[in-house]
Amino acid sequence: MIWEYKTIKLAATGFWSSGNIDAEKLDQVMNELGMQGWELAAALDTNCVQGATKDVVVIFKRPRK
Repeated sequence: MIWEYKTIKLAATGFWSSGNIDAEKLDQVMNELGMQGWELAAALDTNCVQGATKDVVVIFKRPRK
């Protein structure tokens, strides 16, 4: 099977990007992509300084049509 991928990057907010993510926005994006046949493959954060999160990266996959 051949896969295609989609990557979404969400910026963390808060004091020095302390890792606050808009959960409602993330849910909305994930639900919309799920309805299009995308499946969550991975989610990770990007460290900035002393463990602070700069971004959260969410990767989806689906079979290529």
